[in-house]
Amino acid sequence: MIRFLGTAFGALLGLAFGSFMNVCLTRWPKEECIVAPRSHCRNCFYEIAWWENVPLVSWIVLRGRCSKCRAWIGWRYPLVELAVAALWCVPAFKLFDQLGDLQLTMIQVYDDLFLAVAWMFFYWLVLALAMLDAEQFWLPDRLTVLGIVIGCLVGPIHAAFVAQSPMRDPHQKMIRAVTGALLSSVLSIVVAGGLILLIGGVYWLIRRREGIGRGDAKLMALLGAWLSLPGALLAFGIGVVLGALVAIAVLVLPADKPDAKNWAVKKLPLGTFLCIGGIVSSYWSEPIIAAYLRWAGF
Repeated sequence: MIRFLGTAFGALLGLAFGSFMNVCLTRWPKEECIVAPRSHCRNCFYEIAWWENVPLVSWIVLRGRCSKCRAWIGWRYPLVELAVAALWCVPAFKLFDQLGDLQLTMIQVYDDLFLAVAWMFFYWLVLALAMLDAEQFWLPDRLTVLGIVIGCLVGPIHAAFVAQSPMRDPHQKMIRAVTGALLSSVLSIVVAGGLILLIGGVYWLIRRREGIGRGDAKLMALLGAWLSLPGALLAFGIGVVLGALVAIAVLVLPADKPDAKNWAVKKLPLGTFLCIGGIVSSYWSEPIIAAYLRWAGF
């Protein structure tokens, strides 16, 4: 019962933070304040009443249109809210499933709670970056750098909690655990971000123009901080495959057939594909990597 209620609470919280994300996605590119003014229609500037601002429910009741001018609100609003709610269900389920164990120590409870909040933040951040890149081709430093810093701290803090088990010299054990986790995070950040910089540098040497932005390199560094190096590389592989499939679809679809002259410079949001790869990797990196190693004969 506690797992069901906890998961439902996580989903409802995700809907609320998904609604807040929509505000950020709308106002950040225009350099507007996300706190004031109140939520309003972007067409007629009608200030939305509280009952018109209930996540998901209001969009359904209003049929996706402003109650004043009937302007179309857009599918992005309910989809983002649903996506955050769905992503937050998993950390919430894991947290309340573990809290049902009566033998947990308080240190383990704090660790479980810390990890649940941290991963909720990660999913919110990565989804926001995916949407910003898809809509604006923009990966703002305020999000990527913040994600790198916090991701770099999550591993050492988790290691410190784990190191609290009884032993002869817990202080020395904690120092080694925290130092090892920090070095691992830094190495993952450098290698993951450096991979994108290397690919971008090679592309520039060949074509003499930028092919991959530095925002993508910072995003990969973020994924390295959170997912470790193997997880980040898996996210990169998934992102590249998704990007290639979308590029093929763009070329094949008759309505979107590009000119022979400019098809090679058509922009695609690589960051969006990397974020999707990061989400997949965060859930299933171990079984996917294990399956690949078995297939490759290792």
